[in-house]
Amino acid sequence: MKKISVILVSCALITLAGCSKTDTYTPSSTISGEEIFNLNCTKCHKPEVDAVIRLSSNKASKEAILKQIQSGSMSMPAFPNIKGESGERLAKYILENSKPK
Repeated sequence: MKKISVILVSCALITLAGCSKTDTYTPSSTISGEEIFNLNCTKCHKPEVDAVIRLSSNKASKEAILKQIQSGSMSMPAFPNIKGESGERLAKYILENSKPK
């Protein structure tokens, strides 16, 4: 029983460590927000029929979305190279195609 617990804890730690890494993806200057989302975000965020993502009220602004993209979170890698016009296009796409939680 102790071995199983150690294995489960080890797997959880490895998974969490993998989720918090930084992704070095750098979008081209002409790529659309939708293309960036489809190339990177859909790996974890599965779009629903009526929304690409569900946003809480404190994340429902371009500034908050960009901060989340660039900083990441416990379960989302940081994408520090998605910035400038490409970041603005992605944040706009997410904001315009999302629904509230």
